[in-house]
Amino acid sequence: MSLLIQKFNSAYAKRPLLTTMITNAVLGAVADTTAQVITSVREKAARQPGGPTKDDFLAIEIHELDRKIPWPPGELIPVSDKLPPPFDFERMTRFMAYPFIMAPVQLRWFKFLSSAFPMGPKAGLGVPLKRMACDQLIFSPAGLACFFTFMTVAEGGGVKAIKKKFNDVYLPALKANWVLWPAVQLINFRFMPLQFQIPFVSAVGIAWTAYLSLTNASEGAKD
Repeated sequence: MSLLIQKFNSAYAKRPLLTTMITNAVLGAVADTTAQVITSVREKAARQPGGPTKDDFLAIEIHELDRKIPWPPGELIPVSDKLPPPFDFERMTRFMAYPFIMAPVQLRWFKFLSSAFPMGPKAGLGVPLKRMACDQLIFSPAGLACFFTFMTVAEGGGVKAIKKKFNDVYLPALKANWVLWPAVQLINFRFMPLQFQIPFVSAVGIAWTAYLSLTNASEGAKD
């Protein structure tokens, strides 16, 4: 781990933007792969008579998601009870592309927060709280709007599809964001050096991006 951190520090010192873009893209791929595995388990459980068995712990846990995000009535599920759904490389590419493109914006935003609310040796929690509040009230709503717009357009949707996605999933996703990210960003701004702030967010964001991937995919399946 220490060697990995050293290599990251060296790469970041030479090319901060490129290093951040590549890191974001890799973590985006990991997040969507996680989401697709979850989807695969859900489909396998749905194909089993009576749903998941008591031995399928992961399937039972994921099956609870179906109570909140049920499969659309007309959706086709593969006939085979053994084969998982094919891996969607195009979808994974979209989830790599978005954080890759957003990296320059993130980098500028975190530098802005550092300059607007400088951390002194005796800053305490006041400065991190200000950074977190600014981030969550400004950047998070805008970032989610950019995410759903980008994904809808990348999937071939138009203005109507964008409006529908915003009406259906934007507010629930924003509320979920405010449950998770204030605490994460408070830790981030308080303890992480600037060069690790975006990687830290991206690493924690694997679970968050997987959630967004499932949300985006479930909404797309309803269309």
